Amino acid sequence: MRILFLSSGDRVPSARFRILPYLRHFRAEGHTCVVAHSFPQKYDYFPWMGFRPSQLLKRSVRWWHWVRTRLQRFDVVFIDREIFDNTTTHMERRFRESCGRLVIDLDDAVFLRYPDKFDELMKLADLVVCGNRWLSEKVRPLNSRICHVPTCVDMDDYGERPWSKSGPAMPVVGWMGTAGNLKYLSVAAEALRTVAAELRFELRVVVPDASSLSQIDLSGVNVVHQPWIPSDEVRQLQEFDIGLMPLFPDQEWDIYKCGLKLIQYLAVGVPGIAAPVGVNSEILDEGRNGFAAQSTEEWVSGLRALISSRDMREQMGRRGRQTVTERYSIQANYPVLRDALQQLVDRNG
Repeated sequence: MRILFLSSGDRVPSARFRILPYLRHFRAEGHTCVVAHSFPQKYDYFPWMGFRPSQLLKRSVRWWHWVRTRLQRFDVVFIDREIFDNTTTHMERRFRESCGRLVIDLDDAVFLRYPDKFDELMKLADLVVCGNRWLSEKVRPLNSRICHVPTCVDMDDYGERPWSKSGPAMPVVGWMGTAGNLKYLSVAAEALRTVAAELRFELRVVVPDASSLSQIDLSGVNVVHQPWIPSDEVRQLQEFDIGLMPLFPDQEWDIYKCGLKLIQYLAVGVPGIAAPVGVNSEILDEGRNGFAAQSTEEWVSGLRALISSRDMREQMGRRGRQTVTERYSIQANYPVLRDALQQLVDRNG
């Protein structure tokens, strides 16, 4: 197959985890893969250039990508969510016309932003790749051609946390994410304050910018900010003893998330405490690879248990890594994606 991947940008999580890790597997089997990134990144702009000129540059770059499809033959165009973060669908239609087959990859509730556009794209797509069953259920009334591929990690890159070595003086309770998602820590803030009054631990927040953390009451908690380093992400995860993934129970956007943060923790052998919202409820094997927590009492219970027992952390961490290897790894899911694309090409060939 000759596949053109239209990515939101090489730093955007949807591309980093749902396109880029698959490329070496496709290429190893003789498939041709071309990745065309948004420039600037789809959700960014260059401050020195200004917002409108940056948007013009994005459109110009995508037009050049489309011209390339007129010069080269592609069997499939694989689009990361959508081409532009706006209401338009004209570029998706052009790429489908020039490539013949359009695949849309969904890992988030993009339909909440542009519902009419979402309906158009789903009906236009020859195949929709969905990151979880909640997204599949949203797509099915519009398009029955669905392939389920969870957001995954490459286990060749995610080495196991070295539990055999003596641990730190204080367990590290970690959270990793974007600055915009720091708000979720407010869900567990009361529990963290309660447990900090009883047990010693470090709350390590790995994020590019932690300035908004001041808006969350974490008084009495030993909070340490560590800047997120993309090239060092796995090592930063391996230094956690416990990983947190709080979510808001009443926000529709959160229901459709693909659980990446929790998957990353478990992949390196770190047990998770997570809100049982959406796919998190499927990733968690309660009491075996982590704890589900929504109420403050549940957060307190999970934190107390894991902070107090190194053996429990190690046992749950190992089971969590097995969970990811079997169900949420690139190695387990590449054949599913490859076969779905191959069937699409063969069916319309």
